[in-house]
Amino acid sequence: MRVKIVGAGSIGNHLAHASRSLGWDVTVSDLDPKALRRMREDIYPSRYGEWDDAIRLTTPDRVPRGSFDAIFIGTPPESHLSLALAALEEGPRALLIEKPACPPDLEGAVLLAERAAAGGVHVIVGYNHVVAPATHAAEELVRSGAIGDVVTIDVDWREHWRGIFAAHPWLSGPADSYLGFWRRGGGAAGEHSHGVNLWQHFAHVAGGGRVTEVTGAARYVSDGVTDYDEAIALALRTEHGLFGTVVQDVVGVPPRKIVHLQGTTGSATWIANHDAGGDAVVLQRPGHQDETTRFEKTRPDDFIRELEHLAEHLESGTASPTSLDRGLDTALVIAAGHESAHSGRRIGIAYEHGYTRRALG
Repeated sequence: MRVKIVGAGSIGNHLAHASRSLGWDVTVSDLDPKALRRMREDIYPSRYGEWDDAIRLTTPDRVPRGSFDAIFIGTPPESHLSLALAALEEGPRALLIEKPACPPDLEGAVLLAERAAAGGVHVIVGYNHVVAPATHAAEELVRSGAIGDVVTIDVDWREHWRGIFAAHPWLSGPADSYLGFWRRGGGAAGEHSHGVNLWQHFAHVAGGGRVTEVTGAARYVSDGVTDYDEAIALALRTEHGLFGTVVQDVVGVPPRKIVHLQGTTGSATWIANHDAGGDAVVLQRPGHQDETTRFEKTRPDDFIRELEHLAEHLESGTASPTSLDRGLDTALVIAAGHESAHSGRRIGIAYEHGYTRRALG
């Protein structure tokens, strides 16, 4: 697989290492020569032990167009859709867009979806937790009836973003990037949108369908420099009546990343980073001992598994839970959450209007 990665920041490094772990040919492109130098001399060797000389680093003007099987977009959210549209013109077989797919304005989302479908390009969004082994195990508990019918889903995705800044030491704080601006795809709703995406994923597994109602409340920080949600809480309801909540923040200490699936005869709890060694799924049923199943992994494993999944679905041609439409569904819920938090109203999502602000009512 010949891969071009757009963006030499933290995600670009993760995707480059994962690609090389699979033996793929990698070119990384970034507008900023300083970012390329930082990748070679600092980020990559400090994370993975040493620099990989097989990775080509270059600026966009020096990259041959149309010579890649896959293109990965690892830049800030506000540039995702324009770069993805440009990438489609190169005719790749696959396109990966880092999460969130786009800012809450959704501008360009419909055009990207239409052009990707017309070109037959396999597009995914980087919600890699939905393809993790722990997620597959929790899915099986739902599908097997081990917890009965799922009646509620509740997600906590709370983590102080000091870890993000530790991974990006060239940033002094949220004002230095999109992170400090919710309209640009930052803040708790955008940066920690794995929470919303996992809720939607398990809603599909449980037969609940798409989210059609969103009620949101948020605590915004607007200090004349930044404007972001440091915490957001969403009540969600699906087209088939499944109900639950998502809470995301950028101030949570210690981190708490769980999905609680409450069934009629028991519950299953998916836990990210259950301990230093990996994730876990806990099955609880009346009259039974709790059953905890651990899944060993490292941080690089999240991205390696994501790219293995991409290759598998590219080969089979089957739909993926990380597909563009699932990622844009998440973007719609994020947009609806902000709309509800600002207006104080419950916001409906009318999918017949597509991935536009018109779908929010």
